[in-house]
Amino acid sequence: MRFQDPSTAERREPTLAEQRARRQALEDQARQEAAAEQARAQAEQKAATRRKVLIGSGVTVGLVAVVATWYLAGTGETVNAVCTDSNGTVQPDEYCDDNYATSHGGYYNSATGFWFIPIGGGQYSQYRYNYGGTGTVGQPVSGGTYTKPSGNTTVKTQSGKTVQRGGFGISGKSSGGDGKSGGS
Repeated sequence: MRFQDPSTAERREPTLAEQRARRQALEDQARQEAAAEQARAQAEQKAATRRKVLIGSGVTVGLVAVVATWYLAGTGETVNAVCTDSNGTVQPDEYCDDNYATSHGGYYNSATGFWFIPIGGGQYSQYRYNYGGTGTVGQPVSGGTYTKPSGNTTVKTQSGKTVQRGGFGISGKSSGGDGKSGGS
């Protein structure tokens, strides 16, 4: 083997095969770098989209929670009202209706909470709502109280008429009258 002096040695030209191999290696390296860059960009885009979806989901859940809380606070509970006479016997709902009572010569006594309706010969019968009680017409009322519920409560009669409502933006007017709240 001969010794080559690096200061005087000449570099030989690469063969065609070596030139092709070098070009191919450079092209492969460029393709790999481009593919890696594209994969990195896709991963960043996917992460950004995932972040946006998570943030949007969090906002949506928070908004739903606020609306649900507002709705629950605004709806309150529903109480059934049963029209009764002074003896606690269930009567038809119309007897406790302010329009029915006034059209039959009756009046409302706010001190007692009763509607007075004259029944033949000038006698007056007294009617008022029992809140939360149950029963059928002609039978004694079962349970409930004669104290009108306060606050955010919806009161419905057996016939389905809303007598009293409360809550956010809901008036205390009856759903079919002149604003008075039923019979008590």
